[in-house]
Amino acid sequence: MIDIQFIRDNPKVVEEKALQKNIKVDVPQLLGFDKEWRELLLQVEEKRRERNEHAAAFKQNKGKPSDEDLEKGKALKEDLTDLEHKLDSISLQLNNLLKQVPNMPLDEVPVGASEDENVIAQEVGKPKELGFKPKSHIEIGEAKDWIDKKRAAKVAGSRFVYLKGDLVRLEMALMQYGIDKLSDSKFIKEVVEKYRLKVSDKPFVPVLPPALAKTEIYDATARLDKEETTYKLAEDDLWLNASAEHTLVPMHQGETFTKDELPLRYVGYTTAFRREAGSYGKDIEGIIRLHQFNKLEMESFSTAATGLDEHKLLVAIQRELMEELEIPYQLIQKCSADIGGPNASGWDINSWMAGQGAYRETHTADYMTDYQARRRKTKSKDDEGKTKLVHTNDATVFSERPLIAIVENNQTKEGDVIIPKVLQKYMGGREKI
Repeated sequence: MIDIQFIRDNPKVVEEKALQKNIKVDVPQLLGFDKEWRELLLQVEEKRRERNEHAAAFKQNKGKPSDEDLEKGKALKEDLTDLEHKLDSISLQLNNLLKQVPNMPLDEVPVGASEDENVIAQEVGKPKELGFKPKSHIEIGEAKDWIDKKRAAKVAGSRFVYLKGDLVRLEMALMQYGIDKLSDSKFIKEVVEKYRLKVSDKPFVPVLPPALAKTEIYDATARLDKEETTYKLAEDDLWLNASAEHTLVPMHQGETFTKDELPLRYVGYTTAFRREAGSYGKDIEGIIRLHQFNKLEMESFSTAATGLDEHKLLVAIQRELMEELEIPYQLIQKCSADIGGPNASGWDINSWMAGQGAYRETHTADYMTDYQARRRKTKSKDDEGKTKLVHTNDATVFSERPLIAIVENNQTKEGDVIIPKVLQKYMGGREKI
């Protein structure tokens, strides 16, 4: 949620920036509710003052209160109750309208109407010449008995999968490699220095977060998409997460940190669940778009002053990891319509998939400014003791999609897969599977 004062001061900017995301916001209606809410709040505060003064007069007058005093006290109570009910109603409507206002895209975000207007900022690495017609990961996986979608469909329905054998070991190796790199202060320092970022070289703390969140908690992250993304437990006020971010963000709700305690950096591993409603017919081949998948995710809490550089750090880490894995990729700056409602900025990495002969999205990085922290009330104190909201960032480390890129780009003519050098130590020194 953005600051209501910003909307009051910049109504046209809010309308224009929201439209850049293809979101229409009725700012006059919102400000109308805001004006009514402020007027009612003054009335409530005045009525409370009258009630308190009347009650204090009772205490000073030790005699029995008159019928007139009792009637006045009763009327004050009824009037206050009525005003508080009206204030609660207006507050609810105002908050619902505020939740519809997206975060403001940064000025550096290219304006575009759809993902087709995302910008390829850089291409790194060149696809290998394999010398034979490459197979898709599903062809390799089924031939090796690594991927079984048919039996998974019998058990859970479409878009579920059994991963088996060496592919499981390779995925676990990938995740452990990611955790080891992000936990290494030396690696973080090297990235900070290479990209000339004005941020700490503090490493990431590994976390196994809950896979479930309560409605109010999840909703306040601005990530609870009931229609398209999120599964709900039928008998409980609980939703399955669609990324570790969704339960890492509220981890510090209601807490205030000193400037020296920030940044807080976490690398969370969880099994994620996505309904993927509306996406049927898209990416159904193989394991690109599943209802259940494993994901390693970065989450960062920082000061406002370092939030943007923190965003750049997470993108730089993604790039370094893909380069160590020797996966060719495109660095994509997402346009305003594609970054998402809560985001101020967003970058993707599209990795080369030899079996598909195309670059496909494997990573995303999101800068949320204080949009999530406002409802979660996560704050920091500066050197002067002033309290401000923290800024949050999240970004993919690894999921099944980079695993696909490894399989397709490192396949041999015989149908084996060469293990990237940086993963071989996690696979017992093996060079291929």
